[in-house]
Amino acid sequence: MALSSASSPPVRRRRRRRRSRVRVVLVCCCLLLALAAPSAAAAAGHDYGDALAKSILFFEGQRSGRLPAAGQRAAWRGDSAVSDGGAAGVDLEGGYYDAGDNVKFGFPMAFTATMLAWGVVEFGDAMPPAERAHAADAVRWATDYLLKTISHPGAIFIQASTQTHCTAQRRLPRRRRRPCERGVGDPTKDHGCWERPEDMDTARTVYNISAARPGSDVAGETAAALAAASMVFRDDDPAYAARLLAGARSAFEFADEHKGAYSDDPELRAGGCPFYCDFDGYQDELLWGAAWLRRASKEGTYLDYIQNNGKTLGSEDSTNEFGWDNKHAGINILVSKEFIDGEVLSLQSYKEFADGFICTLIPESSSPHITYTPGGMIYKPGGSNMQHVTSISFLLLTYAKYLSNSSRTVNCGNVSVGPATLQQLARKQADYILGDNPMKMSYMVGYGDRYPQRIHHRGSSLPSIKSHPQRIACNDGTPYYNSSSPNPNPLIGAVVGGPGEDDVYEDDRADFRKSEPTTYINAPLVGVLAYLVGNSDPGQGHVRH
Repeated sequence: MALSSASSPPVRRRRRRRRSRVRVVLVCCCLLLALAAPSAAAAAGHDYGDALAKSILFFEGQRSGRLPAAGQRAAWRGDSAVSDGGAAGVDLEGGYYDAGDNVKFGFPMAFTATMLAWGVVEFGDAMPPAERAHAADAVRWATDYLLKTISHPGAIFIQASTQTHCTAQRRLPRRRRRPCERGVGDPTKDHGCWERPEDMDTARTVYNISAARPGSDVAGETAAALAAASMVFRDDDPAYAARLLAGARSAFEFADEHKGAYSDDPELRAGGCPFYCDFDGYQDELLWGAAWLRRASKEGTYLDYIQNNGKTLGSEDSTNEFGWDNKHAGINILVSKEFIDGEVLSLQSYKEFADGFICTLIPESSSPHITYTPGGMIYKPGGSNMQHVTSISFLLLTYAKYLSNSSRTVNCGNVSVGPATLQQLARKQADYILGDNPMKMSYMVGYGDRYPQRIHHRGSSLPSIKSHPQRIACNDGTPYYNSSSPNPNPLIGAVVGGPGEDDVYEDDRADFRKSEPTTYINAPLVGVLAYLVGNSDPGQGHVRH
């Protein structure tokens, strides 16, 4: 359901132990065989066009609401959650389920929309026309929903859910995890339901932020998403683009006027935490929203906001992380563009902070840098690691694009790196996902000859509503969860959480940290693959592991 859908029905421990022993032996054998054989994908090169098309198709499998009568390519899916918001007297149909569960969380969904839109803005020209259209459709499916969430004066709706889980925080670094708060209820009910979204019949709880219960983080990210998306539709649908930009202004005004983190409110915390708590504070989302409004509108008001509030809102925060919770690296790269282009020299500090982030990714740099696995994958503890791989790769390519336009480089102390280095590093990460890794398998479902078969995803792992129209009740899905059989409905294009620091992947449905896909893993990857489609052989740099 959410980011870390941990909802896992009970499994007999004895059987699981036996299965685990067998699995360990099999994995070790497979890994030895894989290391001994050359990678066919590596030898032949990757079909980035095919990977791009599938990475976009994934979003059709995550759709909530009434599906289109024509053009729904994930044909195994059906209508679901068509009455979302009804209990609160509002229409919240639509949007995306964030992961392998059946919850719609506004915070990560807005980030997903921002990253999808940013990918189209920066690299849409490299996409084949049909795929650019599909990418725009994926953005619109999210923004149509986000517009609904801000359409009621004095409130922004942030979540629609059926049940709660206690796992998203496990995808975070250990130092940032908090005790899991389940509230009052039966833990078995919380974790025991494995059902298709089309079969949900329990109450869909709705949460909203307001002046009394602020949520600058969600509102700021919503503003960023709508502003970025307005640039996607500016030429093809100017009326819709204008509506998105107006919505972005409104959401940002709400975020700035009613400052606070939504997860600080006890009631909202009970519904949203520990899945998508705002661990890093709301300040970055305010800057992020202002930065995107500046990029989309070119209005001086937002430039003034960035300049006057940057230090207060943490623009100097140093981190080598970028994702649904922490936006600082993305802010620095996005804002630095105007300085790099020679348009606003007063934004030089953002270029310096962006350079600092980049240096943490360069193995040769004298600065402390991010961890790489023996196989070369960017790695951060906490699970769902591919979210870091795809988001950081996107920033590498975007910054390389900005630097290329001005012939600038990045000084990392003992080494100077240019755009070609960043491009090559990002390509290595994309190739790792697509099969150039110690397991010699693709981590994208449907790409290549070998890919995950048992992903942690309800709709994919249960018989389709089309092939099995009879309802599969909550507990009736448990045998499918426990099954060792491949998922009957491949979620084409889904990128799973991926291997751990040892580069090992077991293809275990129960191991949600590794086997669960999320929208915010795929969203940045769309832009990465679009770049690679247009630049099949990025320049070589000083990258080594």
